[in-house]
Amino acid sequence: MPISPGTKARAIQLLLGRVISRVHKDLRFTDVPKRTEPLRVETGAGPVTCTVYRPPATAETPAPVYVNFHGGGFVVARPEQDDHICRYIAAEAGCVVINVDYAVAPQHQYPVPVTQAYDVTAWVARNGAAHDWDGSRLAVGGHSAGANLTAAVCRLARESGAFSPRLQIIDSAPLDQLADPATKRSLVAKPLLTPQLMRTFTAAYVPDPADRAHPLVSPGLADDLAGLPPALVITAENDRLRDEGDAYAKALEAAGVPVTHRVFEGVDHYFTHAGPVAAGREAIDLMATTLRTALAAEG
Repeated sequence: MPISPGTKARAIQLLLGRVISRVHKDLRFTDVPKRTEPLRVETGAGPVTCTVYRPPATAETPAPVYVNFHGGGFVVARPEQDDHICRYIAAEAGCVVINVDYAVAPQHQYPVPVTQAYDVTAWVARNGAAHDWDGSRLAVGGHSAGANLTAAVCRLARESGAFSPRLQIIDSAPLDQLADPATKRSLVAKPLLTPQLMRTFTAAYVPDPADRAHPLVSPGLADDLAGLPPALVITAENDRLRDEGDAYAKALEAAGVPVTHRVFEGVDHYFTHAGPVAAGREAIDLMATTLRTALAAEG
């Protein structure tokens, strides 16, 4: 009997979750002080736990805010894998960072993670005064699956008009979940993402193939990109997802969206977590410096 995508996804959670979310020891920024506190946000798809990272006491008050979504193929629920990025951005960009522990598949399928991601971000935008951050100066970003959710949040924000992110960070995103992963090529013989793994992620998260072309699932297939927030798009030269990330950056720019696009050479998917260290640090610093500029008070 064939093993179902849900069963495969649960096996990944149990057996590979820790490995998938492991961060290179030299990328952990343990020398950067960390001030955190828990936060619980009610959403239309259930309560969501978040971790709030505070900037140094010397930062302006109230500080701007950045909402972060971790990766893991929509299957691995380990927001702590982004601790290094969150602590660095809080310190270097001088902003509050909200690291979101959204629900994952197969237990929670599309559209639950999208609903949670949007509702948390909208809540953060509305409730700054009570929590000592400036919700009017907000950015959103993520890594891999989290970057896909970032693109979805920005689409929903444009449609609702409830808030306007000053920046979206799209790092190594799956943006076309309709195409067969085997058609997504890499420049190296054995890239990190295999077609089998990618199919498992997609089937667990979006079990109905009819949903996979939806712009909230596959933002790279959308043709109505005008009016989306300015974007920092990061792609990795050897990543199977590189082509769709590059294409999305070009499509955003063609639609009149301000875009900073950087292809990091000689690296694979999730290099901001697994290394090489020099490239990972450079990419994370690019996120922080771009955020600092986008979130400046005079912006």
